[in-house]
Amino acid sequence: MVKKVFSYVKKFLPLIGIFIFIYMIYLLDVHAVIEAFLSINPLFILLALPLTIPRVLVRNVAWKMIQEQHNIHIPFWDSLKIFLIGYFYGSITPSYVGQLMRIPYMKEKTKNPYGKLFVNSFLETTLHTISLYGMIVIGAILVIGTLPDLIYIAILWILILSLVLLFFIKKERGEKVFHFFIKLLIPSSLKDYFYQFVDTFYNDLPHVKNLIAPVLVGMVTWIIIFSQEYLIVMGLDLPIPYLYFLLLYPVANAAGFLPITFAGLGTREAVAVFIFTSLYPVKGPEILVVSFLGFIITDIFTGFIGLLVALKESRIVSIHKTPLFPK
Repeated sequence: MVKKVFSYVKKFLPLIGIFIFIYMIYLLDVHAVIEAFLSINPLFILLALPLTIPRVLVRNVAWKMIQEQHNIHIPFWDSLKIFLIGYFYGSITPSYVGQLMRIPYMKEKTKNPYGKLFVNSFLETTLHTISLYGMIVIGAILVIGTLPDLIYIAILWILILSLVLLFFIKKERGEKVFHFFIKLLIPSSLKDYFYQFVDTFYNDLPHVKNLIAPVLVGMVTWIIIFSQEYLIVMGLDLPIPYLYFLLLYPVANAAGFLPITFAGLGTREAVAVFIFTSLYPVKGPEILVVSFLGFIITDIFTGFIGLLVALKESRIVSIHKTPLFPK
């Protein structure tokens, strides 16, 4: 019975965000949303798209820094291709979990075990998220008079994430927890594979102090992302200052990490509409269009590039032939 319920939840939970998005369009008036969309100066969209190039290059630099600290050696351009392919899978899955599809591609380029590669990919996405939360704290300070609870929520999220990382960074603690859940949840026929997978999690794990620089570089990628989206704000001629948008829009972006939608669609738009209509004389349909177009420019467009890279590499089909757990 529990398995049946879980299968239904897994199937329909990601659709919640889509329903939220559709309901918001209905609530804000379909015609008003269409009117806002048609009123954008297309020049600003054309200016936003090329910023994708420095954004993915800088993020790959941050990932390369983590790889080197983790004793994983992949050439820069191969790493960039793997990143883009992972971005494609991430852009079509809840909470961007599809980015873990980098792992089999990394395995083709290195002799490292799957567990170590899983941790490396997880570290990259987690540190990138911490960069975002750092920007949220700064933004929350700016609007503490209007949205006083925001600063506490942001700090709480950073503390929780940091405590979890600090707990699992210690091999003895982490392995004990992983082994407990394997023993509790994994069928006997698969236990050995999972033990083998988990036992390589801590191979060459970087020291915490060596992960500070990738977090700071990660902030640069977020600045570029939100600058791309701010160009849509300019295209609609909305009275939102650049600095405030740069530090407040991350709150909406963080809401997109909730695993109830594909790549944050719906939840991100709902939070963005609430924040900016509360602080500035702007209309809900306009902010909805900013958020949705920003999603297309920063996620869908980048994911499409990743799809092209995957097709060129001729591995989209063959990737499924690579076993996740080596025998």
